[in-house]
Amino acid sequence: MSERVKVLISEQEVSNRIQEIADMINRDYAGKNIHLICVLKGGVFFTCELAKKLTGKVSFDFMSVSSYGDDTKSSGVVRIVKDLDQPLEGKDVLVVEDIIDSGRTLSYLMEMLKGRNPESLRLCTLLDKPDRRVKDVKVDYVCFEIPDEFVVGYGLDYMQHYRNLPYIGVIEFMED
Repeated sequence: MSERVKVLISEQEVSNRIQEIADMINRDYAGKNIHLICVLKGGVFFTCELAKKLTGKVSFDFMSVSSYGDDTKSSGVVRIVKDLDQPLEGKDVLVVEDIIDSGRTLSYLMEMLKGRNPESLRLCTLLDKPDRRVKDVKVDYVCFEIPDEFVVGYGLDYMQHYRNLPYIGVIEFMED
């Protein structure tokens, strides 16, 4: 079986929307230092592009979580693969994610981070698949709401490939 990628959201559309979201964040966080938490691995591309457009003081930390193991479906059990390096107490925290679908992982993660006493805690995602939601998650900033399709590019992968695409694409599988 082979695959091909069809463009869903162009590179220009992604860039324009990230600027719009950054403008909102800049207004909401005016006069505050923003502590970005990038959810690895997929969130790296989005986090870096977003950070370049933020006008205030920005600090970073990285976290890796998994609810998939070696499967393509979520097990529902969230495992912290890499925890934060810095405490969150008193910080204005913005969690940056590539995609939210079932909401299980982000629901767990946001509750855990809230327990670390940040001054504020918000969530920003590049892509949102609300049709797949099984856990309620408050998402403060959404770049794009997308249908329930398997997407790649801009940090999202299929078997660790396609992360480097500068656009969001839908992966289509074809019989050889």
